[in-house]
Parts: sequence; C-alpha cells; structure tokens
Amino acid sequence: MFGNPSLMTRIAVGKLVGFAFGLIGFVLLPYFIPDAPMMLRFAIMLWYTTVGAFIGVFGVFNYHPILHLPMPWWFRSFWVGAWMNFVLVLFIYDTLAAIMVSYFGESGFIQSPFWLVMEGALIGLVIGFFATRYGGEGKETLEDETGEA
Repeated sequence: MFGNPSLMTRIAVGKLVGFAFGLIGFVLLPYFIPDAPMMLRFAIMLWYTTVGAFIGVFGVFNYHPILHLPMPWWFRSFWVGAWMNFVLVLFIYDTLAAIMVSYFGESGFIQSPFWLVMEGALIGLVIGFFATRYGGEGKETLEDETGEA
C-alpha cells in the first residue's frame, strides 16, 4: 500500500492525519470553551479532515507550470493549510473573536482570530509531511501499476 506513489494513498493519509487533528480539537475544545456548541466541535473535526484531503490532492502539483518553479511538499502544505484556515476565520470570525476574548481576556496576547491561520499552516505542514511520506508526490501519484497515467 505504501510502496508506490498513489494519489488515493495521499488523500487517505491526509484525511486520516487531518481527522486526528480534528478529533483533538473536538475533544479539547470544551476544556478551553466550556460552553462550546456541539455544532462547532463537529465543524472543527470535519474541517481538518477536509484540509487533509485538500493537501492530499494538491500533492500532484509539485511544479508550477506558469511560473516554472518547483513547489516542494512543505511549500504546498503550508499555504493550503494557511489558506483553508484563513477561509475558516472569514466564515466564523465573530464566533472565534468571542471565544478568543473569553479565553484570553480583552487585552490578552492572542485575541485575534487570525492566529488560526498560523495554526492551519503548521497543521498543514504535518499533514503534508505524512501524505508525502506515505503517498508520494507529483505525476507519479497518478500512474497505475503498469506505469500509465
């Protein structure tokens, strides 16, 4: 299963690692925010599973065709994780702002919800590492056993 580069393996590993991070968020969120709604907890769990799937899919693109630049796994994973969490912050900014203020206080060090973008970038790096390690990267992930795409 882990011998040859495979897009399906990349996606499966990405989703598995993303789900693990989402499950950690699901379990730990009530410790940070005791009145966290169940819908938010499930959303976090499923969000990181989706981020893992996107990082897995983007492993096919290891070279930018327009800029003619290589895109190593750490570059792709960092930006996909950061971008996805940036979109998450835009969707639930008010809820995240209230959570940050309730947990860190009005003048707390981390009161901006946009810190979640950096968290997404770091989680993206971890997901990308494992997806590349076990699923490979580049065009090779699209080939079948005969070597044809």
